[in-house]
Amino acid sequence: MRKLIKHLKPFIWSIVAIFALLFGQAMADLSLPGYMADIVNVGIQQNGIENSVPEAISVNEFNKITMFMTDSQKAKVTGDYILLSKQSLSAADYAKYVKTYPKLETIDIYKLNTTDKTETSQLNVIFAKAIPIVFSLEQNGASLLAQYGIQLPTGVDLFQYLQQLPAAQTAPILTAAETQINATPSVLLTAASTAYISAEYKNDLGMNIHSIQVKYLVRIGGLMLLLTLASAAASITVGFLSARVAAGLGRNLRKQLFVRVESFSNTEFDKFSTASLITRSTNDITQIQMLMVMLFRIVFYAPILGIGGVLKVINADTSMLWIIAAAVGAILTMMLTLFIVALPKFKVMQKLIDKLNLVMREILTGLMVIRAFNTQKHEEERFDKANQDLTKTNLFINRAVLVFMMPAVMFLMNAIMILIVWVGAHQVNAGTMQVGDMMAFMQYAVQIIMPFLFLSIIFVMLPRASVSAVRISEVLETEPVIVDPEKPQKFNNSLKGTVEFKDVAFRYPSAEDDVLKRITFTAKPGQTTAFIGSTGSGKTTLINLIPRFYDVTGGKVLVDGVDVKDVTQHDLREKIGYVSQKAVLFSGTIGSNIKYANENAPAAEVAKYAETAQATDIISESAQGYDTPVSQGGTNLSGGQKQRLAIARALAKKPEIYIFDDSLSALDFKTDMALRKALKKETSDATVLIVTQRVSTIMGADQIVVLDNGEIAGIGTHKELMQNCDIYKEIALSQLSKEELV
Repeated sequence: MRKLIKHLKPFIWSIVAIFALLFGQAMADLSLPGYMADIVNVGIQQNGIENSVPEAISVNEFNKITMFMTDSQKAKVTGDYILLSKQSLSAADYAKYVKTYPKLETIDIYKLNTTDKTETSQLNVIFAKAIPIVFSLEQNGASLLAQYGIQLPTGVDLFQYLQQLPAAQTAPILTAAETQINATPSVLLTAASTAYISAEYKNDLGMNIHSIQVKYLVRIGGLMLLLTLASAAASITVGFLSARVAAGLGRNLRKQLFVRVESFSNTEFDKFSTASLITRSTNDITQIQMLMVMLFRIVFYAPILGIGGVLKVINADTSMLWIIAAAVGAILTMMLTLFIVALPKFKVMQKLIDKLNLVMREILTGLMVIRAFNTQKHEEERFDKANQDLTKTNLFINRAVLVFMMPAVMFLMNAIMILIVWVGAHQVNAGTMQVGDMMAFMQYAVQIIMPFLFLSIIFVMLPRASVSAVRISEVLETEPVIVDPEKPQKFNNSLKGTVEFKDVAFRYPSAEDDVLKRITFTAKPGQTTAFIGSTGSGKTTLINLIPRFYDVTGGKVLVDGVDVKDVTQHDLREKIGYVSQKAVLFSGTIGSNIKYANENAPAAEVAKYAETAQATDIISESAQGYDTPVSQGGTNLSGGQKQRLAIARALAKKPEIYIFDDSLSALDFKTDMALRKALKKETSDATVLIVTQRVSTIMGADQIVVLDNGEIAGIGTHKELMQNCDIYKEIALSQLSKEELV
């Protein structure tokens, strides 16, 4: 996978944008549980009252509360409140305030006069301790006085009575009240403070508590809605960018793979099968694309969300952090076990796909042969075996994930939810946790655990994609054996079209012995040089050395007096018109195939080349003429028709050197003779090299090279070889009578 990272360089800014959006999405998602807790704790349980600092309070209650503050605290609190009274306010201010505080008509009110959050936070600490004392004394003040032998007179206000008592008597009572408050959990203190303030707003000030609650819920709910929309927008944008990056990467990899394969010589094609190269450029790259999308959308997002969730939990409440730690440990154990069990299967997955493609390709290509030999049953069984092997491997992996991993993780997640509710309920009952905090903790637990569930899906894709990445890298990192020289030479125009072999030897990379030995001859322009020999004598191999489909292992091959290794492959092959042993046509039309080497060839010249190649009957048989469709590989044409169109294609290039590698074998003798006669006129100034098994085809050649076991057994004309080359004579007599050979 690391080798493919460099291919992501063109998409670096998109990836940066994805990371930024993922971080923003995670922050939005992680904020939602906190706001949900606020809605439950503050919006519902505390009637929208956010802290222990009253927005407004009657003078009477203000005096009660300040009784339990130090002088410095009392001074600070008094400095942050202003006194509102009917007498001191202007008519306009009074009309404004009385709408909010209806009881202002009858009582004086202290109103908070600061919006500074730091200042409010300091006030909250002071009020959070003083208000619960007042609240506690209002609830059980008489019993507390009785404990110290003081009887509260009937109808006397407790706080006024406390103010009248000597300090020596009130000190232990107040100390006891403070001690009780200090031992009370902060959650209960907050609940007591907000309950006190709520009662104050409703009873003493005449405020609309429902309105306060609704405003808070709308504000927090609106924030949650905005965060949700922002998260959704980020998720959609990340999905879009991820798809573009993955598709772009797939496009670039396919292009690079295709360009690299185009540069391969036959040596590299011997290493990679056609079926394997097809799989690597399709299925393997698709695996990489799918992984990239999942990486950007899930793998990169999961750690941000998981770590952020842990930090949120730590900042909020660590009392149940052990639950998440236990869950994460269990999930990691399951994922590691799955990875160890399933990894070996992933390594063979792509090889099994190669095998299936190979079998299918062979069956489709050789369908006529299969039918001819009635081996359909055997091929069905062969395909079924390859298919079953792939199916079993896929089933094993999917069962391991879907049947084991997914249910196990979901069971674990639900078990954690139950455990959180169980433990949280006890803490809520003990007053150490609020209901909203427990609900938020459940959401954080889901946010922390879900990434591991997503990662379990990635663990299914990652090994397979890793294997695919290695397979793609194998092709991209395979350097062609045949490369252009650093300082290419130019051809010698005075020897235009000359082909010369100087003591050439050749050995295939995996072979122990040379296939060609001591090959020396010269083919000149205006002459036809033919190659003949028994099957496996090295004729096609020799011809393939000229366009550098293979490089010689000894000696030199010269074209125009220059070693073919010293010029670029493009310049070399620009001089050659090649007709392969197996005629290859491309999907399109007859006209497009003839003009394949020269797209700008005029229609008159195309007709001329078709006539020379004896292909006019193919064109005239169809009403579409040169627009007659040609299917992939020319499967809608016969072998002879394909060979003639391939010859016409080579003629359209107007090369200096023509190579016909047994390209007349599918023609009847009449067409063969007519074609050779027409070719003689068309190629009169060019060097013509013909590989054939037919003696009749090369009897008129200017030079015949006879090959036997990779060596030259004789060179000369037909007559000369009939006299001094026994191998040629034997081949000739096996095909024609003595009278025909004269």
